[in-house]
Amino acid sequence: MSKQVVILAAGMGTRLARPLPKPLTELRDGRSIMKQQMDNLATAFADTFRVMIVVGFKLEAIIERFPEATFVYNEFYDQTNTSKSLLKALRASGDGGVLWLNGDVVFDPQVLIRVTPFMDANQSFVVVNTSKVSDEEVKYTLDADGFIDQLSKQVQPALGEAVGINYVAAQDKAALIARLAEVEDQDYFERGIEVAIENDGLKFKAVDISDLYAVEVDFPEDLDRANELF
Repeated sequence: MSKQVVILAAGMGTRLARPLPKPLTELRDGRSIMKQQMDNLATAFADTFRVMIVVGFKLEAIIERFPEATFVYNEFYDQTNTSKSLLKALRASGDGGVLWLNGDVVFDPQVLIRVTPFMDANQSFVVVNTSKVSDEEVKYTLDADGFIDQLSKQVQPALGEAVGINYVAAQDKAALIARLAEVEDQDYFERGIEVAIENDGLKFKAVDISDLYAVEVDFPEDLDRANELF
């Protein structure tokens, strides 16, 4: 069965201030952020995956560049956040678990190889970096059993950052869909995970990739750092 992958790419990327959707930002090797994501997926999964991209802002530019993908349109891309983009994608997905990526993450392809055993074991997870904790990033804590407890930008004190690569297992997907539908339009999808953990007992593993690189490109300095690392 093919691995289902979702890339969230509907946002306007106003903080980076580029004319095209942020996932189309060019890296130093000439590839866009999304192209390096596609290449990483092919490296890790060969031809055993299929990609659905959630589009919104200037969607034609993304559709033209990635005709091999399927697309879901968030028509409220300028009024909603990632919780509602992920909700649309999960509702449109087939049976089984779903790996999803923020469309602005530049990362080592080894990240996907590391998480593959968890996907194969049908274990929901959040990929994390414990080497730094920035105010602007989504942060996390763990419960007594070592699973994700709190997951938001407000977490204090935090153990590390979520990097924007996550997986919901088949048995957890319905609960996450329900919680994403409940949260506010401007919430990040992490709020849906947090509510599902609290109310439905979902267990999300924290997969540490601190020895690898993963940079979420929100600002020009993030792009500079991403270009230095890969």
